[in-house]
Amino acid sequence: MATTQTVVLAERPKADVQPGKTFQMQPQKKLNKDDLKEGQALVEIIYLSLDPAMRGWLNDTRSYVPPVPIGGVMRGAVIARVVASKSSKYEVGCHVYAACGWREQAVVEDKDGDVQRLDVPKGGRLTDALGVLGMTGLTAYFGLIDVGKVKSGDFVVVSGAAGATGSVVCQIAKLKGATVLGLAGSDDKVEWLRDLGCDDALNYKDADFATKFRTSTKGFIDVFFDNVGGDILDLALSRAKPHSRFVICGAISQYNSTEPKGPKNYLMIISMRIRMEGFIVFDYKDQYPAARQELSNWLAEGKIQRKETIVKGGLGVAERALLGLYEGTNTGKLLVEVQSEAGGSKL
Repeated sequence: MATTQTVVLAERPKADVQPGKTFQMQPQKKLNKDDLKEGQALVEIIYLSLDPAMRGWLNDTRSYVPPVPIGGVMRGAVIARVVASKSSKYEVGCHVYAACGWREQAVVEDKDGDVQRLDVPKGGRLTDALGVLGMTGLTAYFGLIDVGKVKSGDFVVVSGAAGATGSVVCQIAKLKGATVLGLAGSDDKVEWLRDLGCDDALNYKDADFATKFRTSTKGFIDVFFDNVGGDILDLALSRAKPHSRFVICGAISQYNSTEPKGPKNYLMIISMRIRMEGFIVFDYKDQYPAARQELSNWLAEGKIQRKETIVKGGLGVAERALLGLYEGTNTGKLLVEVQSEAGGSKL
């Protein structure tokens, strides 16, 4: 029997994801057109998105989505190619965006509103659907514009600035007339942030980072877009301007910690009258089309750039690639190439 691979959650990690323990590969019967019902299409996964939020989905705690169950397919967004169809919406050869999870093959349905046909826009590429035009780009857009209420003349500081979301935040802030300081974890990433147009960028792993940060924020912070949490959030709170806006998007430094740290400088929220707000991009679902259109326009006009780190080797490398995400191995969007974009079969 021909089989296809799926990755399920085998056990909940207490700290870091443990390759070979946290997840388990499970073979399943490979489907073909005869297995489809009317209104369904069979897809082969090409790219799998890896995102910081995935670590939180493994915890059995109350959150904005239910935890992945033990034995359940690991959650994840994908780009896939239709290889067989009984659908009126998706013909063989077309590409779709879907939340199929960590698998090589899946069935999508016409009635599923979360499945989208992909047509690459001018100046774009297929993988943009998981990056600058996907959830990470939309997170940057709504977090900075709606939550952060960025305006011309603001001084914006972005942590995790060389990641998929942070790099788009930096560029939107510049488009809106702000001065931008980006924080990243290597000298190469710092140089890339300057190439993107950041007015300044700092390596938070430098021994004298705290001193450099204080010097670079001598005018104090209007908007802090946080993807990291921990010590960097504490430092930013100490440099906040009165009535500043702190956009709490993520806390990647804390996701694998057995004892997550909250901010010590939280009293600055009172004295500086800081508005600190967390958000989830799914809350803006009705506004996705308009935001994607503006992001697409900026991309086509060359006003924003993007970078991708694509890990090849199929589904079997996904767990190690996810671990690398928390170690900062990627620049820009992190993807796993599950199967070749150029390949494909008709079943």
